[in-house]
Amino acid sequence: MKLSGNAGRPLVVHDYFAIRGGGERLVLTLADAVGADLLFGYRSPESYDDKMFPAGNRDLNLPMALRRPGLRAAALAARFAMERRRAARHGVRVFSGVAAPFAAPEAGSAGRNIFYCHTPPRFLYDQREHFSSMLGGPTGMLKKAGLAQFRRGFEAAVGRMDTIIANSETVRERIRSFLGRDSTVVYPPCDTRSFVWGGQQGYYLSTARLAGLKRVDRIVDAFRTMPDRQLVVASGGDELENLRRRAKDAPNITFLGWVEEDRLRRLIGEAIATIYVPVEEDFGMSPVESMAAGKPVIGVAEGGLRETIVDGETGILLPPDFRSADIAEAVARLPAPGAAAMRAACEARAEMFSEERFIEGMRALLLGNKV
Repeated sequence: MKLSGNAGRPLVVHDYFAIRGGGERLVLTLADAVGADLLFGYRSPESYDDKMFPAGNRDLNLPMALRRPGLRAAALAARFAMERRRAARHGVRVFSGVAAPFAAPEAGSAGRNIFYCHTPPRFLYDQREHFSSMLGGPTGMLKKAGLAQFRRGFEAAVGRMDTIIANSETVRERIRSFLGRDSTVVYPPCDTRSFVWGGQQGYYLSTARLAGLKRVDRIVDAFRTMPDRQLVVASGGDELENLRRRAKDAPNITFLGWVEEDRLRRLIGEAIATIYVPVEEDFGMSPVESMAAGKPVIGVAEGGLRETIVDGETGILLPPDFRSADIAEAVARLPAPGAAAMRAACEARAEMFSEERFIEGMRALLLGNKV
């Protein structure tokens, strides 16, 4: 399914490749589908292998000192802004990320600027107060001024976009609310064939990054009250040590840290069910991967999870104000036999978010816009 640009090879621009995440896989899938060159800020060994990257890729290799949270977005934006003239040589330019849109050539340039928006930057909009609370100290005011400048630059970059694509209806509404633009939804791709049913090994699984907004602490607290139920946490993050201390009296809770992709797929395939309860997730690839393996999801009725999980058919959706006790109750309602009974519905649901559907959706949209 190759697409050709109206001036040579298309260009896909993405912030960076630091992990093997859904956003990273989306960009690589898209670059392959459209036969594109790829431009990105930097890449780490923990991300995808060389074979996943197109031959025509350019790494800006942002210095390590500038990759720290708090500096990274602004440093990448400045570096991408220097690439506008080079980007203008491509007739089709697709931007993915927070800083990548800064590389968009000026409005009126030949060709088209297309923004695949995973979400308007949450630290600038709907979660601004959460992030602003971290900007104390003597440099706090300077950092806030820097965020205001970044926001102006980001909104100017969005203004140069001819087409905006959202990764979910949730994000489409954010784009309309915060940026005053309409967009079309094309759901991200899940490699559904790589996630397969592997039986049930007696545990429930959490794969969310260990950060406050992912609310894994509530999952841990729920299983502390259920010593007869096993929880496996297969992820890492800033809260790992805090959560280990929180669960020190609970031998039924196992922390594995980040695991290799093959092992993660096996863990999903052998779980009873997965649990994923973040705050207002943009889309959420983890539930789709779980369903692709025939495993139902205990989720929360917020954000993109409302678009992927069918309550009572492919999992259980908790109310937005859920407590740990609600998670425990949902686990009790989803024992191994009940979870297994949802297998067929889960697998069918996941196919709505397959790589094939993503490529078809992008192809139809780009061709429809005469790109």
